[in-house]
Amino acid sequence: MYRAMIAVVLGALALPALAQPTPAGVWRTIDDKTGEVSSEVRIVDEGGVLSGTIEKLLRKDAKQDGVCEKCTDERKDKPVLGLKIIRGAKKSDGKDVWEGGKILDPDNGKEYTLRLTPIEGGKKLEVRGYIAFFYRNQTWVRVQ
Repeated sequence: MYRAMIAVVLGALALPALAQPTPAGVWRTIDDKTGEVSSEVRIVDEGGVLSGTIEKLLRKDAKQDGVCEKCTDERKDKPVLGLKIIRGAKKSDGKDVWEGGKILDPDNGKEYTLRLTPIEGGKKLEVRGYIAFFYRNQTWVRVQ
């Protein structure tokens, strides 16, 4: 009985650690210029390193068979659907922030340094892409 009680207490203490917000999951991207839902991106954690892939194109004018014409690396002329746009983000020590990776904007082919911050208990994701002092922010919404 004593061991069972200890197991219950230890399990309850572990729950808050499991409930911490994470960028891993499926997100609806919201265009920072138009406010329009653009796509769905799946972010996965691969051994502490995040990557994200476009799973759905949701804009009315989106070409479902479009390719990344403006990309300048190995993603050039690859289909936008299935394109890996987030690479290499890692959790910052002691913070609920993932940084150090890159995010690609397939519309203009530019790659930005990335910062991901779960907000509102992980229901939304603040996405910041920046080059030097210039940056763009978007707030993505978790798909339930």
